[in-house]
Amino acid sequence: MPTPERTSLAQIVAAGREILEVAGPGGLTMQAVADRVGVRAPSLYKRVRDREALHAAVAGASIDALSIGLEAAGDDLTALGHAYRSFAHRHPEGFRLMFTAAAPDDALHRSSEHVLRACAAVVGQADALDAARLFTAWATGFLQMELAGAFRLGGDVDQAFSYGLRRIIAGLAAEA
Repeated sequence: MPTPERTSLAQIVAAGREILEVAGPGGLTMQAVADRVGVRAPSLYKRVRDREALHAAVAGASIDALSIGLEAAGDDLTALGHAYRSFAHRHPEGFRLMFTAAAPDDALHRSSEHVLRACAAVVGQADALDAARLFTAWATGFLQMELAGAFRLGGDVDQAFSYGLRRIIAGLAAEA
């Protein structure tokens, strides 16, 4: 009789996301996940090939979680920007992991659909990809700096984010 399955890939990935947020990418190990789900580390290899695959699965799950928030924001670039920022604040390590080689291309493509669609509504289909890249690069750079505590000159960072978001969107609309 085969041995019963003691954990699932979904449980492994959920535990990995929790560990990532507490311990960072260096703490996201097979042993840490095994301890969290209550199995021995070798048992994880039935579901996850290695640590690299674990990071990819956690990155993919983080991107999918972001996509859910973006979908709820609809096709409004302001709402998308705020949903993106909200996700980064709730899951800073998952947000950072999304911008590493661990991030699966298919998950990144799925998450980009929301911004592409919203940008197409502002600038047209022909320029949607360029606009989405501009929007995402600005928001990601802002959030990476914010999460790193790099805004130390005073002022209201919430206000600065909203200002930048308005200016980026106004610039895109003016080009259209």
